Amino acid sequence: MFTGSMVALVTPFINGKVDEAKIPELVEFQISRGTDVICPCGCTGEAATLTHDEQIRIVRIVVETVAGRVKVIAGTGSNSTEEALHLTKRAKEAGVDGALMITPYYNKPPQRGLKLHYERIAGAVDLPIMLYNVPSRTGVNMLPETVAELSQIENIVAIKEASGNVDQVSSILSMCDITVLSGDDSLTLPMLAVGAKGVVSVAANVAPAEVAALIDSFNSCNMDEAQRIHYQLLPLFKALFCETNPIPVKRALNMMGFITNELRPPLTPLAPEHEPRLRTVLEKLGLLELV
Repeated sequence: MFTGSMVALVTPFINGKVDEAKIPELVEFQISRGTDVICPCGCTGEAATLTHDEQIRIVRIVVETVAGRVKVIAGTGSNSTEEALHLTKRAKEAGVDGALMITPYYNKPPQRGLKLHYERIAGAVDLPIMLYNVPSRTGVNMLPETVAELSQIENIVAIKEASGNVDQVSSILSMCDITVLSGDDSLTLPMLAVGAKGVVSVAANVAPAEVAALIDSFNSCNMDEAQRIHYQLLPLFKALFCETNPIPVKRALNMMGFITNELRPPLTPLAPEHEPRLRTVLEKLGLLELV
């Protein structure tokens, strides 16, 4: 159901508030350059620092701007099952096509707790759900066996796999037919090679056409071109994680003229020592000339 190039959309801020006027600009930039799915309010969207009302307002703006042209999958995860359920219900009311749900963070539930979390939400909200496994942020790794069991639930249709482990993707796909999306830009091509169907990309915020071209080339069996794009983008993939995401990507979008370089504490702007590297990468890719 959800495949291709998907952007983990940033949340623009101005003077401490969500910059609502910039959200449609970011969405239109994505659509015009081939992005298949918009994913607001995930980790890259700083969801952990948004109020629930802010989160749903952002989702509504994205849905209204998209107007059915591409899919919208909203981040609705939480470390509280009841809170995630509440957000997912509100996102459905806002008109999203699906929910991206991170594994509960901080409380580090066992695998049976992860199953309970997703089973309860999937059973209460008739909305396609994309699981999101990112143990580096949450402190818990959702095992392939757990994913396979959850995939038997009709509306759990995909997983954003950001464990950084291609072997884990192989294990998941050997056990079930859930749609796997790469959650690590630099591992997109290797994950596609073992059966992933796309990427939920940070880099697509600044290079949507190039990330979409990587996916399209692979799907067209043009492996030489897919590999060329992968290596062309690799310095960008690495530069965007020189500090905690989304610090570098928001500075990149600021350099490109899209947004202010504002994050919500405890995140802070990019350290000065990383600025030359990021600017050089953007210049080499011609991305500073887009706006």
